[in-house]
Amino acid sequence: MSNNFFAMVNRMKLIDRWALMNNTTKENIAEHSHTVAVIAHALALIGNKKFSKNYNADRAAVLALYHDTTEVITGDMPTPVKYYNDDIKNVYKDIERVAGERLLAMLPDEFREDYISVFEHQEEDKDLWRLVKAADKISALIKCIEEDRMGNREFEKALEAQKKIIDAIELEEVKYFKDNFLESYYYTLDEHTKQF
Repeated sequence: MSNNFFAMVNRMKLIDRWALMNNTTKENIAEHSHTVAVIAHALALIGNKKFSKNYNADRAAVLALYHDTTEVITGDMPTPVKYYNDDIKNVYKDIERVAGERLLAMLPDEFREDYISVFEHQEEDKDLWRLVKAADKISALIKCIEEDRMGNREFEKALEAQKKIIDAIELEEVKYFKDNFLESYYYTLDEHTKQF
């Protein structure tokens, strides 16, 4: 019996994102997953409070925390490669599935069932996964904003592309987040704290 699931999850901090880009600040999948969890949780709360939805915000956060965990086995494949065509996309999805199975096998039997739904999408979580996917895209936009603020021209095209992706998401929760919270990611520390 193997019990190294959590040690493998801990290795998320070793997998860098944006490998094809010249970054001013590196971002690993642990940091990224935290950001996605915070935003997915917020999107669920926005849906509940502003649009009469009935999301489980805590569950959305948990799904987001683990959404890229398989990359401790697969590594982070750059989006232009991963989605180059349907053949590559489908093969990569199968690789992610196998990586998820390998990670689950690292848990003691008594805990495995508790984690299966995090790695194998369940129908009852369909709406939450939509929020997680949207939060993932918002996180990518935030990374591009941060790099742009540092004067990194490498992210200019990515910033414009990510803005278009966010604008195309047909979720009122995303529009609300964009209209009410996204601008502050452009602020400096002094601008954030001037009101205090």
